[in-house]
Amino acid sequence: MSSTMLVVGPKLGMALVVLTLVAAVVVTVGELGHGRQIMVAAVRAAIQLGAVSLLIAAIVASLWATAAFVALMCAVATATSGRRVTGGRRGWWAGAPIVVGSILVVVGLLLAGLVPLRGIAIIPIAGILIGGAMTATSLAGRRALDELTSRRGEVEAGLALGLLPRDAVLLVCRPAAGQALVPALDQTRTVGLVTLPGAFVGMLLGGASPLAAGVTQLVVLVGLLAVEAVAVVLTVELVAHGLLRPTAPRQRRGPRSRS
Repeated sequence: MSSTMLVVGPKLGMALVVLTLVAAVVVTVGELGHGRQIMVAAVRAAIQLGAVSLLIAAIVASLWATAAFVALMCAVATATSGRRVTGGRRGWWAGAPIVVGSILVVVGLLLAGLVPLRGIAIIPIAGILIGGAMTATSLAGRRALDELTSRRGEVEAGLALGLLPRDAVLLVCRPAAGQALVPALDQTRTVGLVTLPGAFVGMLLGGASPLAAGVTQLVVLVGLLAVEAVAVVLTVELVAHGLLRPTAPRQRRGPRSRS
């Protein structure tokens, strides 16, 4: 039995190029505004995965290198999510939900002995959890801030009624931010029926029994729910305390009057 899902060769490269072009053309024709970003994301993914593939053997052989790589993942996730949410200098606050949610679960799994203290086990699980926390933080932050913008009058009405600023903000943005959990919930509900996630398929291809692969995937999915729940709650609190706010656009100066 082959240990890979795809036949590696020139046809695979052509397929990747075609799929990228299809995605970029569709969003461009549909005027969604992300055509260039799709192209850049695909190229970056190819370069980054290629680099990691070459370095992974050296990284997983050392716990110090593993810890440094996990820290790098957290830093990149923070920069990505912060840019999505605020687009400004305060975006580094997005690192709090990402790091707290994901690292707590990783450390808990290590202390419980469920994940061996080896780089080859830590890196993929940490990557999945950090990625989930990043997505949840970005979605929750954007939804919360969009809701505050569109329903600013309701926040001011709450303040007029005597609510504290935090409570008035949470009253408006908390339900919308909670929608960030929908993708993880749907994935967990439909696993095995609609989707066969990567951890499950990877373990099967690696020779593990279906039962062991299923249990591992279940741990990952439930861990993702815990990580994303923590990330969403912390993101909403950061928004409510004014730490995650979009950068105000600079006002253009008008022409100077001549005296």
